Amino acid sequence: MKAVVQRVDSASVDVGGERIASIGRGLLVLAAVAADDAERDREWMAEKLVHLRVFTDDAGKMNLSVLDVGGEMLLVPNFTVAGETGKGRRPAFDRAMKPPRAQSEFDALVGSVRARGVPAQTGAFGAHMHVSLVNHGPVTLIVDSRG
Repeated sequence: MKAVVQRVDSASVDVGGERIASIGRGLLVLAAVAADDAERDREWMAEKLVHLRVFTDDAGKMNLSVLDVGGEMLLVPNFTVAGETGKGRRPAFDRAMKPPRAQSEFDALVGSVRARGVPAQTGAFGAHMHVSLVNHGPVTLIVDSRG
């Protein structure tokens, strides 16, 4: 499982001109499920996202997690994050898990994040989404369950 994680002051998802999700301070997570991901990848990712120390403490150090600051998470399914760009000019998406199994795995990730105490909203699986954000920092990280 791979994710692009951004620390945000706010983020939202619109589908067909309608706002379907929005958060304030927290993390925007563009998440991709790889074809060979297993439950251990999902649980590792949920644990990492909830406890990733990217928010600043009183000393200005990144020592606090989204859980510590009472933040929210917006998880957006994004198979293109699994894209490979090493060869040629067109990304290859062979590593991405195919629907509907990918949707089930993504939904399980959201459930795992919520079970760890972080309020989470989601984008719409398979939909054309407009994602908006106010990146705080900016802080943007790549998180990969395979290292």
